[in-house]
Amino acid sequence: MPEGFAVQFAASFAAVAVLVGLAAWARIAKPMTPLDDARVLKLLAEEFPGRPIERVWVAVDGRGALAKSGAAALVLCEVGDGYVARHIPWAQAIASSFRDGVVKLDLSDVAAPNARIALQSWPPPSTPPHNRQAA
Repeated sequence: MPEGFAVQFAASFAAVAVLVGLAAWARIAKPMTPLDDARVLKLLAEEFPGRPIERVWVAVDGRGALAKSGAAALVLCEVGDGYVARHIPWAQAIASSFRDGVVKLDLSDVAAPNARIALQSWPPPSTPPHNRQAA
């Protein structure tokens, strides 16, 4: 085997090994801090500016959240090493299935088709509308 071929083969092998190592390192998921109310409100304000948030439910494991904003439900769920934000009708969120402490929301999105959020209970108890009459 000629010396030039061996050098070229070794250099190619080293380059491929470096690229494989870089790809493996890049796929290591970064640990995410669990969501809390403040972080949920911040993320929702970035994704849905100007939308008033009436109430927030954060998952017991901190991996997702659900918020009520008028007639819409704003959903944060963990995908990969980040969170995605989607909105669905509030009636759809209320009607979502709740089994074994997990509410399953159909987001009808190719990138994030379903959200599974671990909550204490679902749906929330309905509250009577506030009486806004002037005193």
